[in-house]
Amino acid sequence: MLDLIKKGLLVLICLHSNINFANNKVGDSTFVYIQDDPILAMLDSLQLTKYFECNSYLSDSCLFDMSNYKTGFIPYFDELVYEARLAKLDEQTPFDLLYNSAVKAYIDMYSLRRRVLVSRLIGLSQVYFPLFEEKLAKYELPLELKYLAIVESALNPNAISKSGAGGLWQFMYPTGKMYGLEVNSYVDDRRDPLKATEGACRYFKYLYGMFGDWQMVLAAYNCGPGTLSKAIRRSGNKKTYWEIRPYLPVETQGYVPAFIAVNYLMNFSKEHNIYPIAAKQSYFYADTVHAKQAVTFEAVSKIIDVPMEDLIFLNPAYKLKRVPGYGNYRHLYLPANKTGAFINNETAIYNYKRNEELSRDSIMQLAMQTAPAKKYHKVKKGENLQKIASKYQCSASDLKQWNKIKGNAVKTGTKLVVFVPNQKSVPKNVASTLNTAKLSPDSLLAKSDTSKTETFSVEATPSMVNANIKLDKNAKVVYHVIQKGDTLWHITNKYKMGSVDELMRINNLGKDYKLIPGGKIKVLVATN
Repeated sequence: MLDLIKKGLLVLICLHSNINFANNKVGDSTFVYIQDDPILAMLDSLQLTKYFECNSYLSDSCLFDMSNYKTGFIPYFDELVYEARLAKLDEQTPFDLLYNSAVKAYIDMYSLRRRVLVSRLIGLSQVYFPLFEEKLAKYELPLELKYLAIVESALNPNAISKSGAGGLWQFMYPTGKMYGLEVNSYVDDRRDPLKATEGACRYFKYLYGMFGDWQMVLAAYNCGPGTLSKAIRRSGNKKTYWEIRPYLPVETQGYVPAFIAVNYLMNFSKEHNIYPIAAKQSYFYADTVHAKQAVTFEAVSKIIDVPMEDLIFLNPAYKLKRVPGYGNYRHLYLPANKTGAFINNETAIYNYKRNEELSRDSIMQLAMQTAPAKKYHKVKKGENLQKIASKYQCSASDLKQWNKIKGNAVKTGTKLVVFVPNQKSVPKNVASTLNTAKLSPDSLLAKSDTSKTETFSVEATPSMVNANIKLDKNAKVVYHVIQKGDTLWHITNKYKMGSVDELMRINNLGKDYKLIPGGKIKVLVATN
């Protein structure tokens, strides 16, 4: 009885530590650690991927069940079955798909302990694999390299490793730069599926030129060609991955076995009763448009009715949910059926800007326009700080601060500095609310009158509009008072003008112009 208890405890310890002991086959090590494995960490990151929180992407995985397994049933197979299946795959690839306990450890991890996440992973493969296969074929590379992205990132384009590698192909910053992948405050090209895949293919070609063996290419991709070369020298110039494996970093020792396990599971997932949480679109159902200016995802989403989740999913490279619109950063991936709508509404998209999200530049522009004027007040007999403050619409503490007065008394004849609102440059509905001592963007915006549109009619003269505009004899210029939430597109439609471009020309507006509530903008309206 005691022996049975000891054996049971030993089994529990082995399961808890995730240790798979060797069977003395070629390539085996004493044991393989799965716990804290970076490959496992990448797979676990799919638990937090918002892609799977959006029902519009997903379909019922039960539709793919062709083996008539019961829901939740987990099949188990003899090792000879694994070996035979991998031997069949091995005949069709230049990779050496060897079976051993190191490989089995990863097969068990994918097929037993992380089954639900593997369903997500297979669904993502339907999104990205068509793109991978196209690029691999272009560079005449083995198509099985597509499985390497599963090992690297679990097909999560936003994945970042502990060492700082990023994207589907987990490029380190320096390596990414070598292959044209820029990283800055707005953009991370390593997250761009198209650019990163192109870079990965070029890197594969380079590594194969160095080592001439695909298994070595896998190892070098993970640990770097310099580290692999050192391992080869330390092994006594051995020629195969399995021979130099003991001299490689621990992570790389599990890297090739994981790649072999992924090859196995992606081809035999149905036999393990694992089916995809299938995506309803891939990159072949998306199209590219080129932005002429900076554009926010919000503008695109609101104006041409594309869900924000779709834009984020299709454009993971843009960190701030906006296309910067400079250099090579002008492309935007959209569902193919939305590209026409984007082109037809470009002007409205470029000029869309929510008032609540005014940039710092806009706030500074407003602050400059409403900068208080400095004046001097000579204290008269009988006046005190409170009375003077009331006259200039400020507080006694403001006067004390401006004039460095410590007490509450002030002498007759003293000249005091006061600041008053600049009434000429401030809209009436804003100026009355300004406290010159507490000039804040929030107070300026919050006090704007948004009850109705106010217009002021004046006679249209050529000096008031751009010379390129031909004025109709029945047209007149009207000043529209900008309201909270107004856009150039909305104003153009309100007054039935020809286009947003015409409105911009009339007012000599540059592309960076911001609408400020309470300000005025000229529009042309028909008089008849």
